[in-house]
Amino acid sequence: MTSQKSAIADEKTARTPQRARGQRRVAALLDAARDVFAAKGYEAATMTEIAAGAGAPIGSLYQFFPSKESLADALLAGFRDRLVESLEEVRGRASDLSPADLADALLAVIPRHQAERAAVLALIDARPAGWPAPGVIRRRLRAGVSAVLLAHRPGAAEVRAEALAAVVLQLMKDFASLSAEEGMPSRALVLEEVRALTRLAIEGRL
Repeated sequence: MTSQKSAIADEKTARTPQRARGQRRVAALLDAARDVFAAKGYEAATMTEIAAGAGAPIGSLYQFFPSKESLADALLAGFRDRLVESLEEVRGRASDLSPADLADALLAVIPRHQAERAAVLALIDARPAGWPAPGVIRRRLRAGVSAVLLAHRPGAAEVRAEALAAVVLQLMKDFASLSAEEGMPSRALVLEEVRALTRLAIEGRL
């Protein structure tokens, strides 16, 4: 006889709750998954631990997330969407910012979501076979950064902006990693060098 858990797990995608109570439960499950994935990695994390961390029955977890992969995908998608929203906010004021101020605004985007980042990095490192989510995130973020650069310099060539966006996005990631690294000698100087490189990229001088 097929168990309820197995039957639910046969579904491939997460279910979006319609009611406020379900939305709160899903938020708690995602918070717990973030903490468990960050602490243990994708492979070692278990659905049982995640449900316990949220104070929820295991059946409730499988009701909304029928597999660990669907739960990881939801975390990655949420992280991506919040970063894209932050980039949209920067794009909206990019034309009024100096290159230095725009560099600071872009470099602040990822650290603003640092609490999620450890879990996301653990998930991206896992890369289960056939898992497209990490590549989707990179493409969306590059497109978001490119849109910021074009808003700042409307006359810039789109192809050039796309190329510089890849550079700026890498600098954004490096800045976030370095900012979170404790005990690093001369960290302030290193971060200032990253800021300088980001300004040069924004000005199209790299």
